[in-house]
Amino acid sequence: MHESSPALPCQPIAFVRSPYTRRIDAPHQSTVVAGTETLAAAEASIEFVAGFPAAAFRDLAGFERIWLIFVFHRSEGWKAEVRPPRGGGKRSVLATRSPHRPNPIGLSAVELIEVGERRLRVCGLDLLDGTPILDIKPYVPYADAFADARAGWIDQLDASQGRRSAPGPRKPRTPAPGTNKA
Repeated sequence: MHESSPALPCQPIAFVRSPYTRRIDAPHQSTVVAGTETLAAAEASIEFVAGFPAAAFRDLAGFERIWLIFVFHRSEGWKAEVRPPRGGGKRSVLATRSPHRPNPIGLSAVELIEVGERRLRVCGLDLLDGTPILDIKPYVPYADAFADARAGWIDQLDASQGRRSAPGPRKPRTPAPGTNKA
């Protein structure tokens, strides 16, 4: 048996302001925009909570990409196996990027466009509006990119279906009921 752990001291440092309000509207991955309404990477902002010191993020200026560590705040539990959008059958949840995880924590690399006074402007986001951000780290190519790394069952799919053959949405994206999209 494991000893009980003390409560983790994680609190949001920021929240996402995104055009995606429904899960069906957001891309499956930040770099896969097929099937989204605009077919383009969305711009969004990361707005820091009141009192968060600007000195903590000002030196992000000059980085092309950043990692967002966030909470899947709409996740409703998890299962040991899930059915990812690629691959047909069930897969071990920890071998997928499912939002339904033992701990609903996610990681996403996004393009950093601008460091503002109380926010970051980003592009290529796959997060919903209101997503809590727990931490931000700079993307460092020499440490974060492993172009020749194996990707298990995904490599097998790429060999049979083509590299990056991620599907678009299962249904056409339409405005949420009651919204006025011009």
